[in-house]
Amino acid sequence: MQPISREVSSFIINERDPSETIRRAPLSKKVIRAYLLGCLHDGTFSSNKRFRISQKRREWLEILKILFKKAGYNAWIYKEGKKRKVYVLETLANFLDFEVSPQKFKTLEEQIAYIRGFFDAEGGIPRRMKDRFYIQLTQKNRRKLKEIKEILEKIEIHTGKIHNPSKKVDPDYWRMYVSARSHMRFIKIVGSWHPRKIIILRKRVKI
Repeated sequence: MQPISREVSSFIINERDPSETIRRAPLSKKVIRAYLLGCLHDGTFSSNKRFRISQKRREWLEILKILFKKAGYNAWIYKEGKKRKVYVLETLANFLDFEVSPQKFKTLEEQIAYIRGFFDAEGGIPRRMKDRFYIQLTQKNRRKLKEIKEILEKIEIHTGKIHNPSKKVDPDYWRMYVSARSHMRFIKIVGSWHPRKIIILRKRVKI
């Protein structure tokens, strides 16, 4: 198994002020870009050639804005509409690409940063403490999940089969779960930079 450096391991984020932790973190631009490319799976490309990521709350978008700045790109956040409780981050960052493969990255650090971003955008964990704990990754692109699965297996984070929950509901929707025996390893190595998920993971699994 390849050695895992401190930079790729999920460093401890202060859940009271995650934005400040990210701002001070000594992250390389390559790792930041890889994370942001993973996050792009929660985004769209607008008619005015801007990448957009929307959320009901703005905390995670604030972190993304900081990361774009650390990578050398501008991003801005605004509330969409007066009545809708939706916040949008927009950027013109020219390195973003929906089709990028996580296996294109040359280093393990970048590959895992990409998966962290993907998890923050498309990953699922239970919100309620009484629910059985799980970690899932979902995607319309089955090939992309397969590539992520191969990277996770390489670092001994085991996953279940990639499957379609319901072909009647959506034949192009794919999902895989992280095996229960790998929950702790996933949290320690991949982890999350999403404020809500950080809190839930720490409540469910002691790091």
